Amino acid sequence: MTPELALDLAREALWATIVLVGPVLVAGAVAGLVTSVLQAVTQIQEQTLSFLPKIAAAVVVLVALGPWMLRYMVEFTQRLILSLARYAG
Repeated sequence: MTPELALDLAREALWATIVLVGPVLVAGAVAGLVTSVLQAVTQIQEQTLSFLPKIAAAVVVLVALGPWMLRYMVEFTQRLILSLARYAG
């Protein structure tokens, strides 16, 4: 295995991580921002209140995009294994 191949595989793995985690992080960030604005407007400063919308947003995104995420991971894993098998010999 050449260093270039190892770098390409690492780059693909990092990109797959960003693609898969990005929607969940964005949904959590948006939910946190909305919750913070509502807490500032209503002056309710309960810290535990901010976690529920973030968790709910993450669960909704995972349920909605779960099949696509699983398909993406399976395809990436297949490409990775085929790539490793091709250059192993």
